[in-house]
Amino acid sequence: MSGPLYVPVLPAKSHARKAYRQLSPAVQAAVVPLWNLPSRTGLHPDVLATDVRQDIREVSRVQRHHPAWVDAPFADEVQLSALAEVLSADAEVSPLRPVTGPERPERHQAATLEHARSTGSGLAIRVMMPGEWDDAVAHRVRDLVARVDPAAEADLLLDLGAVRADRPDAAKESLRALDTLMPLMPWRTAAVLGGGFPDVTARLLEHGTAVEPRWDWLAWRELTSSTREFVRRLAYGDYGVDSTRGITRGPSSGNGGPPWGVLRYTTEDSFVLAKVPTGGDDRAAAIRAAAREILASPDFRGVTAGAGEAWLRDCARGQGPRGTGNAGVWLQVGNVQHMTYVARSLQP
Repeated sequence: MSGPLYVPVLPAKSHARKAYRQLSPAVQAAVVPLWNLPSRTGLHPDVLATDVRQDIREVSRVQRHHPAWVDAPFADEVQLSALAEVLSADAEVSPLRPVTGPERPERHQAATLEHARSTGSGLAIRVMMPGEWDDAVAHRVRDLVARVDPAAEADLLLDLGAVRADRPDAAKESLRALDTLMPLMPWRTAAVLGGGFPDVTARLLEHGTAVEPRWDWLAWRELTSSTREFVRRLAYGDYGVDSTRGITRGPSSGNGGPPWGVLRYTTEDSFVLAKVPTGGDDRAAAIRAAAREILASPDFRGVTAGAGEAWLRDCARGQGPRGTGNAGVWLQVGNVQHMTYVARSLQP
């Protein structure tokens, strides 16, 4: 089994696409993203197909010749069918691999399996595990695996969802799941995904800044300390510097949202969050002060670490409002530094 070092789960939105594009070639080579399309409901089928096709086109343009998975985990059956049809139509030119799962509608599973058989690009089976491992899921995964064409390659994406302080047994439950799932077939890639970034709330940032543990990373370290043979073949995945809910929503436009946003920075064990205003006379000065606070931290890796650090340096040293960003830019910058740091941290 061969595969990436790192699988970031990214929303198929502008800020995430720009962040991926800013990664250095060496980091991109170690990363295979799982792109999540936004859920769309209530649209006419023709409009829905056009929107899904545009999503796929934009993600494919960013990926170029690098492989990636694409999924719509919270879509209804109509959108899932549209996604399968678009992927099949663009299979010869797209680097994107389809994703299905044991809880997906039969029609979607069948379309994904046929895509894998006819294109030779394979597929991924995404197993959602938001809590304790359920042995009943294993039977559904086993049935799905039995339908995979013997010549097709398949990937296992074990998605833990949010991994916070309330899930101290996340690593143990992951091992329980993997003990069952890993022997089912010779997976091309097997990754464990988890979202450790906190939900950004006014209460969390009542003092202006917050430092939160990277709970998913701590669970990963516990998981990989196991002596099980398959552990060394696992890839790490996370939801970047956004909460797991971020895959279904975009950055705030400032219209109707809170009058503040967040600068984000990733350290070895923690996420650093700095609250910044989105408007007001002191907006630019406050944002630059927050950037200077991050630069002054002993955990700041220096401006040569990547494009994210360079942006923070330029913001901290600049004058006036230009170059201070907005909610989308802060997410973009946060994800650039995070993905770069994580990919390098996973290097042997």
